[in-house]
Amino acid sequence: MRKHFLPAFFAVLLISSAFAQTTPSQSAPAGNSKPTVADAEAFMKQAETRLNNVAVLSNRASWVQENFITDDTEILGAYGQEQLIALTTELIQQAKRFDGLDMPPELARKFKLLRLSLTLPAPSDPAERAELTRLATWLDSAYGKGRYCPRQPIPGEKDKCLDITAIERIMATNRNPKVLRDLWVGWHTVSPPFRPKYVRFVELANKGARELGFSDMGALWRSNYDMPPEQFSAEVERLWNQVRPLYLALHTYVRTRLSQRYGPSVVPPDGMIPADLLGNPWAQEWGNIYPLVAPANTHPAYDLDELLKAKHVDALGMVHYGENFFKSLGFGPLPQTFWERSLFTKPPGRDVVCHASAWDIDNKEDVRLKVCLQPRADDFVVVHHELGHNMYQRAYMNQPFPFQNGANDGFHEAVGDTIALSITPEYLHEVGLLAQAPAATEQSDIAFLLRQALDKVAFLPFGLLIDQWRWKVFSGEITPADYNKSWWALRNKYQGVSAPVARSESDFDPGAKYHVDSNTPYTRYFLARILQFQFYRGMCKAAGYTGPLHRCTFYNSRAAGEKLNKMLEMGQSQPWPVALEALTGERDIDGGALIEYFAPLQKWLDEQNKGHKAGW
Repeated sequence: MRKHFLPAFFAVLLISSAFAQTTPSQSAPAGNSKPTVADAEAFMKQAETRLNNVAVLSNRASWVQENFITDDTEILGAYGQEQLIALTTELIQQAKRFDGLDMPPELARKFKLLRLSLTLPAPSDPAERAELTRLATWLDSAYGKGRYCPRQPIPGEKDKCLDITAIERIMATNRNPKVLRDLWVGWHTVSPPFRPKYVRFVELANKGARELGFSDMGALWRSNYDMPPEQFSAEVERLWNQVRPLYLALHTYVRTRLSQRYGPSVVPPDGMIPADLLGNPWAQEWGNIYPLVAPANTHPAYDLDELLKAKHVDALGMVHYGENFFKSLGFGPLPQTFWERSLFTKPPGRDVVCHASAWDIDNKEDVRLKVCLQPRADDFVVVHHELGHNMYQRAYMNQPFPFQNGANDGFHEAVGDTIALSITPEYLHEVGLLAQAPAATEQSDIAFLLRQALDKVAFLPFGLLIDQWRWKVFSGEITPADYNKSWWALRNKYQGVSAPVARSESDFDPGAKYHVDSNTPYTRYFLARILQFQFYRGMCKAAGYTGPLHRCTFYNSRAAGEKLNKMLEMGQSQPWPVALEALTGERDIDGGALIEYFAPLQKWLDEQNKGHKAGW
């Protein structure tokens, strides 16, 4: 059957018309009269309507662009972003006439959030704005199209050329250092062409940030946490120093075990760990190497990969498990459109951006997932994480448009991970994946906590350093001539991880990470790794749990669900300390809950590390 496709040119014309219809010009009041609160309210009401309409159209264009990567869809995606950025920039400039006006707190917060709403500010010049959005869309799509074709076929792999999903899967289980190094190097050959485009991208985005009154794009990002940007930088450093001793203990233990496995010539017993040996292409989470570092004479009580396989749980089945967890807390079922419109597995024969993401297309009920799931433990957790975004989106959908967001971006990332912390043996037993929950012993607790720490704790410095690099790039402290050198200096400093082969400025290793190419702020993930334990402890208390924190599950607790929903419903209508207090009773982000959760492991690691050098 012959299919008819709408040519991209006409599609752009149609979308242009739609944008034009939803973005009437805002005229200033006649004369030089001083604006009133009533004027500000009228302006904001119209701004909310215009922004909502254009955001929905931009969302639809971006969804198509990421799910059907072609030159034409890149044009559509870029155009949608351009129109949304143009409108937001226009409204921010118009809103300046209300500066100094004494407004009610809610209205004042809306104006503040409007000014901070762009993670990609663009210059006011139309040609430069169009160039920036084209660069942003190209970088996003180029990552999604990335492939590496090994010279030697990988045993068991049908495809000669591998996308990032296949590379992640192989590096998770393969223990051959030569194969791991080849895959690591191969994936990092995808990103060097991104480098010149990224340099120009930074130039244009910084120009847009300066036009909005910020010194650079990093200062704009750091201003969005209900505190001055300098205070936020100090807060991040405080949190890192609070959890750093636990990371050092974990790093020392893992390095010792890997040195025993691969030999001191491969993993120096008192140095850094090569990045290709830690279980994924970025060495950001280490859970996949648990079998290599597991405590001696300890065998896991269960293997979630095998449990899913035994129950024939496919991608759709994993999503149902995630939805059912939220339903057990009192959240409503996902709409039928979610199941009809989401992408759950990678479709054959077309390029998609496989990085997992949760979408709110219309700022109401049209929530979706875009994931390339495989029936494995990692993706079982990913499903719960991404559905946390969708549940948050639905909870605040009745808020005014400026408040339809997380209390801060770390909150949004933490919600689903909080639920995932409750994936305990008891939970797996309750939902029928595990025949019998094993008895908790000190030995089994250490094994469980070590497995958790390899993902949760190992990630902390990685979650920190990406924006440490970008903030310095945006400020000019790191120049394009030193992009790669500075990247590895930060990875060495924070992670104690080294490149497996020599790197140079002909490489662009930051671009091998999706969030750099997609311009997604990353400190949110560092904050989320800490916040999720605070949320988790608060929900466990609400559920009436009083035992060791790491053994808690609040599955089926409506009381815990009510506490969570109270926070989620606020969206961004209140400063984040107010939202945090609603769930936890605390007003400061604090690593204490994380430290409490891993306290038995910290004690055990310190014992194992006696006689071994900490640090690198």
